[in-house]
Amino acid sequence: MDTYVLKSKKDDKLYTGSTNNLKERKKQQVNSTKNRRPLILVYYEAIPTKLRALQREEYFKTAWGKRFIKKQISNYDNEYK
Repeated sequence: MDTYVLKSKKDDKLYTGSTNNLKERKKQQVNSTKNRRPLILVYYEAIPTKLRALQREEYFKTAWGKRFIKKQISNYDNEYK
């Protein structure tokens, strides 16, 4: 399982999720991201269990988790533009 963060090049917003196949997920047209394309992968974690991946995804959606992600990608933010 992977927990990931995608960044919209259109509006710079982040989208967090979990999947069994990250490559395929990035290609999918889902309601929450279809109008925010193009998307780039800015962060991901490979996690051994589905339960733990979902817990990590929920953490990334909290204020503390958002701060963690922003800190992780801040050094590379100009590369994503």
